[in-house]
Parts: sequence; structure tokens; C-alpha cells
Amino acid sequence: MSTIEFPSASWKNYALLDSGGGEKLERFGDYVLARPEARVLWDKSLPEEEWNRLVHTRFAPGAGLGRAGKEDSGTWKRQRKMPDRWWIRYETDGAGPAFDLRLGLTAFKHVGVFPEQAPNWEYIYRHTKALVNKARQERASVPRVLNLFAYTGAASLAAKAAGADVTHLDSLRQIVTWAHENQERSGLDGIRWIVEDAMKFARREARRGNTYQGIILDPPAYGHGPNGERWKLDELLFDMMKTIAAILTPSDSFLVLNLYSNGFSALLGETIVKEAFGLQAVPSGLESGELALLDSFGKALPLSIFVRMFRN
Repeated sequence: MSTIEFPSASWKNYALLDSGGGEKLERFGDYVLARPEARVLWDKSLPEEEWNRLVHTRFAPGAGLGRAGKEDSGTWKRQRKMPDRWWIRYETDGAGPAFDLRLGLTAFKHVGVFPEQAPNWEYIYRHTKALVNKARQERASVPRVLNLFAYTGAASLAAKAAGADVTHLDSLRQIVTWAHENQERSGLDGIRWIVEDAMKFARREARRGNTYQGIILDPPAYGHGPNGERWKLDELLFDMMKTIAAILTPSDSFLVLNLYSNGFSALLGETIVKEAFGLQAVPSGLESGELALLDSFGKALPLSIFVRMFRN
């Protein structure tokens, strides 16, 4: 059954203060940012004067850059003093992971973290921890976790904090460097860093017979590998998931698939996973839903869909 999940309210370093008029007003640590968000189709709860009073910087989309460029590319307009880079800590009142994330004002409105992903981090930590504990009891090898399209590495850090042998892959070297900074600041080490095309790497692992007990992937709608490899989600997702099915161990394993692309539903994602893995029926460990943010006025902002599977 599809569910809706939000970050824990006990994560004090992030808050969605308000949303409306195609924008979201967010606090990351000590700083408040206003960013465009196409899914915000309602009015603001706070008056514009209050947004201006609270905000440190606002993202201004560029012009003449095409549809994707208008949404994602532009410049930050500072209204109050703040640094280009700063750190926040992910930590909640529960028994979940704790790690540090460097944030930065990029030219593409992103800041280095997608806060709505927090429930996935908790899932990854919880299930990795269970696999690590079982391996210790059985004196088996440390579970291997592969994070594809891994961005700045919050999911990698969650798996590493739980004790896994983690491989982190992204196609952009500067993003992998950013993730490495997050590992060092968090007091963790030993993550394997790879700059490569995700499909090419997964296919090679399948040919070599290499397997993982945890696989995480957060593919974009469009993208390119380091050598110009082309990625288009609609065309390649099912082939990718069939390859993932070949390198995920059939038992004592988990899968986390996250999708931002407009038009994808949780049910569609669930069906893709079910068919790619050749499942005759939906297993009890398969779940899907939406990840969303809740602003301080109770307005829910859905941002992605997830499919997760745990196999005993």
C-alpha cells in the first residue's frame, strides 16, 4: 500500500517554513533560503514582507535557458549576510544515523541535500544495521552496499554509519569530492569512491558476478556519464532495474529506488521493480509511496516517489 513519509520533526537543522506562489521558504541550519518549486501550486501563508524579513538569499531563475534551465539554472540574490558554504548535521531523536553535510549555493538552485530524502536515510540505516548485526552473529563478511547516482552522499553516509562496506558512484567528479568532504566531516572513512556512468558500472558488475546486499539508486530524468554516456530515465530505467536484479543478493538484502521525474507514480515504480525482479506476487517486504515536506502551516509538498524492498 502506498504511503506518504516526511522527515522527522526532531531533525532540528532543517525546516520548511512556508510554501506558496511557486516557491518554498526553507531553513538550513542558521540560514533561510527561498527557492522556486514547480509543484507549489497554492498561495503563501506568510505575507511577502515576512518572507523578505526572514530570507538570507533567494534563487532567481535564469532566462532563455530552455524549459529545464528556467527551472534549475540562475543566480542567488542575497538579502542578508551569509556564507557561500556552510554545514548542517543530520540527527534525530530516534536511533537513526548521524552525519554532517556541507551545503553550498550552486548555480542550479540545489544546495547539496534533498531534505525529503530523510525517511530513505532512516530506512537504509535501519536495514543495513540489521544486516551488519546478522553478519556479525554468523561471522560472515560485512554487507556490501552500492549507491548509484549518489550525489553528495547522504545515503552513503547512512549505510556507512550502520557499518556497511559502501561503494559510492556518481558521474561528476566534483560531486564525488563533495561527498568525500561530508564523509571526513562526519568522522567516517572507508567509502569506495567511483566516478563513472551508473549503467556501465552496473552491467560490468553483473558480468563479473559481483553482488551487493544493499542497492540504492536515485536516477535523474536526464543525465550524462563522465564520457558523454546518455541517460534518459524513460528509456533506460527498466533495463537498469533488470541489471540491479542480477547484482542484488536474493536474500538478506534491500533495495531503495527514488524517482523525482514528473509523471511517475508509486504504483508505476512498484510495478517496474516487480517485473524487473521477476516477482510473481508482491512480497511483504516491498513498499512504495511518496516523500514529502510539511511546512509550518500544514501544507504538504510531495517531491518524489520511492520503492523499497527488503528480502530475508
